[in-house]
Amino acid sequence: MGHDHSHHHHHHFDPDEKPSGIVTAFWLNTAFAIIEIIGGLYTNSVAILSDAVHDLGDSLSLGLAYYFHGKSRQARDQNFNYGYRRFSLLGAFINSVVLIVSSVFIIREAGLRLFSPEQPDTKGMVVLAVLGILVNGAALLRLRKGKSINEKVISLHFVEDVLGWTAVLAGSIVMMFADVPILDPILSILICVYILYNVYKNLRTTFRILLQGTPESFQQEDIKRKVLSVPGVLDLHDMHFWTMDGQYNVMTLHVVVGADKTLDEIEKIKNEVKHCLIHLDVQHTTVEIESQDNNCYAELKKNQLTI
Repeated sequence: MGHDHSHHHHHHFDPDEKPSGIVTAFWLNTAFAIIEIIGGLYTNSVAILSDAVHDLGDSLSLGLAYYFHGKSRQARDQNFNYGYRRFSLLGAFINSVVLIVSSVFIIREAGLRLFSPEQPDTKGMVVLAVLGILVNGAALLRLRKGKSINEKVISLHFVEDVLGWTAVLAGSIVMMFADVPILDPILSILICVYILYNVYKNLRTTFRILLQGTPESFQQEDIKRKVLSVPGVLDLHDMHFWTMDGQYNVMTLHVVVGADKTLDEIEKIKNEVKHCLIHLDVQHTTVEIESQDNNCYAELKKNQLTI
């Protein structure tokens, strides 16, 4: 009886938001990764070199995140009629792959060190660790303000970095007073295991979006209850929810109204349903209105009775 496509922009969603945090974090991270490589080789610390490889991976990810953030803001066209928003997920995916490869490489190197530990320069490690906490902490503060999945994924890496450097600092202080060179590769492996655990969580979120899983924040029964509370709505079915990139949410549904409703009344019901969904963080809604005696609805009820 009626079919409507509607764009709604929730107050949380800003399509023109610039990822300034990513730019700041990129330059901080790249400069520090170079310092880390030099420092890691100088101090002979595999824990510092492991974080250097991790940081270089982060720099690549930050660059990709910035590129894909811009790409995802392109207007929809005949090639991508839902727009380019999902391109931002590519940054998160490539980021995760880079971290898996670099972590496996570092675990292998640290494993070899477990059997032939070498005493690192602990004073140099302390200096680098303090610098690492300050630089990564500054980058983290800039990224925490971001709302995109890319910025959230990357800010997680800086949380890991701050924790990793805190562990390196603690380990290097212990090694200054005790002859336990094996602590360095052990720290390196623990940092990598923690990184891989978070990569797994990030990939799970990314694949849930790519496979069009229902957004985790959506409670289907709550949405159904809210729509049914709209005056004139008798029933609803064929509800589908998905998200383009973790921020921009899409929904389609069939709404059943009385057979005696006029076109104006139907339009009013449709607008109220859309308005109700805006407040439930749905930015793009497609509503199909069906009359109570519509063939589709009657068939649905018949099938439900025979089940």
